[in-house]
Amino acid sequence: MDVLKKNWFSESCEMWPGSTFSFEVKEELYHEKSEYQDIQVFDTISLGRVLVLDGIIQCTQKDEFSYQEMISFLPLCCHKNPEKVLIVGGGDGGVARDVSKHPKVKEVVQVEIDAKVIEVSKKYLPFMAVGFESKKLTLHVGDGFEFMKNHSNEFDVIITDSSDPIGPAVSLFQENYFALMKTALKPNGIVCSQAGTFWDSMSLVKNTLRFCKNQFPKAAYATTSVPTYPCGQIGFVIGSLDESVKFDEPITRFTLQEIKNMNLKYYNKEIHKAAFALPSFVTSEIDS
Repeated sequence: MDVLKKNWFSESCEMWPGSTFSFEVKEELYHEKSEYQDIQVFDTISLGRVLVLDGIIQCTQKDEFSYQEMISFLPLCCHKNPEKVLIVGGGDGGVARDVSKHPKVKEVVQVEIDAKVIEVSKKYLPFMAVGFESKKLTLHVGDGFEFMKNHSNEFDVIITDSSDPIGPAVSLFQENYFALMKTALKPNGIVCSQAGTFWDSMSLVKNTLRFCKNQFPKAAYATTSVPTYPCGQIGFVIGSLDESVKFDEPITRFTLQEIKNMNLKYYNKEIHKAAFALPSFVTSEIDS
């Protein structure tokens, strides 16, 4: 649950008991329950605009680009020709914004279950919701599971930008979801999903990576720094049908000028490689 006391919001969740993250609020801009979840938007002293779902911080204006760029460009730059991309979730528009920047991407299809999140993001988070204005994008409001059942062998890359595995996103962390994504991919396709942090959610990391490995011949776990997420970090599970892929060696390597032209604030080829470098205790855990 969330606590707003003396203009401070404190995030609290059963997934990371005994710890919290707090920020000072200038104004609560929006608060309403949709069909699926509780939605809040704050204007804050130090983080800019903040989106909170079911009491959990989803993105802040200060650091959202780290997450959005990495979940997008890690899989895109590992694929030889990512022309058609599916985004599951991502109702704030951030992933659509960054996927659309990739020069090889011709078509982006997005399926978000909660229309209210899209509506709220367009009104209060325009720096992310600009992704919905992309001419490459076709947006569907609905269930990603059901959508993929009717779209097999269609996508080069599937990116799952989900909230944490409680509430409406629970099903996106199960093995049958990875199996379904596999059927929706073209040959040599790649998937990338949010997969928690090893500092607080090692079991989630291990299980999600195991599910991915069970369905894909190549799979790995990568991380990025996001100060307003639990422990300041978030991870991604990435899987490929191409056995020859080397996740830490991107096929597409942007020049500094290309990075500037795409307005990428976090991602570059060095950061890409470093994302797959893990501490010894983590490699020991996930290898076991």
